Amino acid sequence: MGTYRPESPPYPAGVADDDESPIEEVRLTVTNTDDPTLPVWTFRMWFLGLFSCCLLSFLNQFFSYRTEPLVITQITVQVATLPIGHFLATVLPTTKFRLPGFGSRLFSLNPGPFNMKEHVLISIFANAGSAFGNGSAYAVGIVTIIKAFYHRNISFLAGWLLIITTQVLGYGWAGLLRKYVVEPAHMWWPSTLVQVSLFRALHEKDDRRMSRAKFFLIALVCSFCWYLVPGYLFSTLTSISWICWAFSKSVTAQQIGSGMRGLGLGAITLDWSAVASFLFSPLICPFFAIVNVFAGYMLIIYMVIPIAYWGFDLYGAKKFPIFSSHLFTAQGQKYDISAIVNDKFELDIGKYEEQGRIHISMFFALTYGFGFATIASTLTHVALFYGREIYERFRASYKGKEDIHTRLMRKYKDIPSWWFNALLLVTLTVSLILCIFLNNQVQMPWWGLLFASAIAFIFTLPISIITATTNQTPGLNIITEYVMGIILPGRPIANVCFKVYGYMSMSQAVSFLSDFKLGHYMKIPPRSMFLVQFLGTIISGTINISVAWWLLNSIENICQDDLLPPDSPWTCPGDRVFFDASVIWGLVGPKRIFGSLGNYSSMNWFFLGGAVGPVIVWLLHKVFPTKSWIPLINLPVLLGATGAMPPATPLNYNAWVIVGTIFNFFIFRYRKQWWQRYNYILSAALDAGVAFMAVLLYFSLGMENKGLTWWGTNGEHCELATCPTAKGIAVDGCPAR
Repeated sequence: MGTYRPESPPYPAGVADDDESPIEEVRLTVTNTDDPTLPVWTFRMWFLGLFSCCLLSFLNQFFSYRTEPLVITQITVQVATLPIGHFLATVLPTTKFRLPGFGSRLFSLNPGPFNMKEHVLISIFANAGSAFGNGSAYAVGIVTIIKAFYHRNISFLAGWLLIITTQVLGYGWAGLLRKYVVEPAHMWWPSTLVQVSLFRALHEKDDRRMSRAKFFLIALVCSFCWYLVPGYLFSTLTSISWICWAFSKSVTAQQIGSGMRGLGLGAITLDWSAVASFLFSPLICPFFAIVNVFAGYMLIIYMVIPIAYWGFDLYGAKKFPIFSSHLFTAQGQKYDISAIVNDKFELDIGKYEEQGRIHISMFFALTYGFGFATIASTLTHVALFYGREIYERFRASYKGKEDIHTRLMRKYKDIPSWWFNALLLVTLTVSLILCIFLNNQVQMPWWGLLFASAIAFIFTLPISIITATTNQTPGLNIITEYVMGIILPGRPIANVCFKVYGYMSMSQAVSFLSDFKLGHYMKIPPRSMFLVQFLGTIISGTINISVAWWLLNSIENICQDDLLPPDSPWTCPGDRVFFDASVIWGLVGPKRIFGSLGNYSSMNWFFLGGAVGPVIVWLLHKVFPTKSWIPLINLPVLLGATGAMPPATPLNYNAWVIVGTIFNFFIFRYRKQWWQRYNYILSAALDAGVAFMAVLLYFSLGMENKGLTWWGTNGEHCELATCPTAKGIAVDGCPAR
């Protein structure tokens, strides 16, 4: 995670302090000049921005249901739209004309060369299309679990209102806090500097024989053509689990070797979607972060889980698969969730007691435990290692002079506060209407909405400050689930709605503020930023729900992995985990899982362990200040390394670490010029090529159910990896013990 220490070197000779940012990284990356005459409201910006927003919204929602849910981020659009923008600047007519209602103002489809400010706004549009890096709107998961997992109904209107209000509510919080975490120079948002440096690199003159645009096109075509192989002709290449092939009769060997359902030892892939799914492209992740994730991944998957499973048989682990996000009975059978839901969409206590307590795999239990530890350790780690710095930065943001970037932004009309206040009021009103008049569909009472909004409002400022200064964003989703599960157990949809309003609106606010800071550095007029973000959010949310509705109603047995063919990509791994969470925290409630009435109450000790861990590291650092490696022990990263599991699998981690190490260590160290010039371009091209071929395959072959049937399209051939190893547990398709 990005860190900054206050001991910045002096300002460059001959440059006044007032003309420089107090943050060294900002001084090195962001220019101190601006040209207010550059046009931003251009036809090119609207055309490319709206098109990229619609395209990314469609692609990301389409991919979200697939086994390897590739997320197409704004970096792909950033790279792809540059040559298109220059092309439009060359071919569009420069004729000026008037529009009715605009008086004597002259307009042109082509006001001059394609400029960086247009490019930034197009990327902001695209960022909204990728739900600010999340892929698709989080609330779509609620519609999915109702229709595909609970097999109940929700109206399109209720689903749409849920998605739009949870997305837009974040604007209100962002607007209230903008002057505290965007304008001050000490709130520097490290992640935005990557975007700034990429924009500057892309807009440099490019006279080389292999231009960036040419390289992007060649890589895109190669990626597009290759994905035909793992995506259709030879899908086993997505997970090459050779240990399973060598030991086709051994349950233990397949548990160890399966990349999708086991520990993934030696499992590799030749499918870019498996490399970049869940953890995003490894080409854009710095190497030190890859090392931290790898260390935590190795510790948890190859030390903790094997010891807990084979060594201690913790919680009867051998009765269940070693790696699974499904819910089970005490006899190792899949738990029939629909049987314990009554007509009111609430928990049927009698049926629940008849079927018995819910059991989860040892892996799934430990991921929740490490999730608890990660939350606690993030708070104590940030307080101990960054507390003074955050406090000083926040004080400096009040007392310090405006830096050069804030002064340059004063040239533009600011966004009136009433815009944000009105948006917040309207969104809360519509949300209340949803909770009161459509309560039979969303279950959440009106007071639950107000409570969730209060949590979001209280936490948005401190978490924004932490993100703006340390680049670490604590996730509070488990906290919101836990709280609502204790207050209102037995109502699964109320729980996930509370989580979405309480946690995701805060997360959206942090994303909006990050984009505002990017616009601040790039000198984009604030009102343009606001309008593009707002329109992009409404458009992407509408497309998300439309695509989800279409797929949920047109693909037979979507998300039902036990009913789908072996090579079907429509297994919805992310939604499976979202559904499980709705059962654990909402339907059954934390008291019957992690409390006195459940099997996993000892997992709550992870909260204490996570909180104490950074204190020990901090004390060691104080006792041995000369040992420079001690403060590099980042427990939130180590404990949260497997935070994407489930739905991510060891296969995804293996491939991500290998590819990330090749590009961000070896190529970065030994071919730095190539890396600097083409690394991000290659990442964007690989994402785009896979996305376009996957959509083409679905429309040309998938909708007609035209598939190939041979050994190479029959999954990863690790059928026994999901078998239990305890004696006396009989599961269909597994050898008797």
